[in-house]
Amino acid sequence: MPRQPLAAVDWSRWRPTDPATLVFIQERDRVLLIRKKRGLGAGKINGPGGRLDPGESPLACARREVEEELRVTPTGLSLVGENRFLFVDGYGIHVFVFTATGYLGEPQETAEAVPLWTPADAIPWSEMWEDDPIWLPHALEGRRFSGRFLFEGERMLEHELLLGGACRTGSPAG
Repeated sequence: MPRQPLAAVDWSRWRPTDPATLVFIQERDRVLLIRKKRGLGAGKINGPGGRLDPGESPLACARREVEEELRVTPTGLSLVGENRFLFVDGYGIHVFVFTATGYLGEPQETAEAVPLWTPADAIPWSEMWEDDPIWLPHALEGRRFSGRFLFEGERMLEHELLLGGACRTGSPAG
């Protein structure tokens, strides 16, 4: 069955399988990332986060997921963007992306994640999802964005990113 390109998706009717969050805690010139131990993207580096519980707000989910995954409470949370991921197998996830200006506690390894403080100018892109270099720099700069991404497994096929009123569209090669 041929895949549907992003431009053909009726985004006004699209409903994700899962709503979720990602959080990036920033401290001076570094960012707190995790190596995921299980679930979607296990083994990859990302920000802490996860799926919203029924009736839970994205902000409450962002705080809860960081507490569960790293045993710290993020402070100064700010919603900076949203990404919609569509997989060719039909799975869809709508991710609310937050940054945090601080945290309470000390990051700890849990059954879900290993904490990794990373210099902001040395983010390990090759160990992350293919879409992260497209939108994460904007998030870390506090710039608002909205992205749409088409994946087949872990391979990105297409993307659209809305920044400051301009939409950039492309494939991984362009």
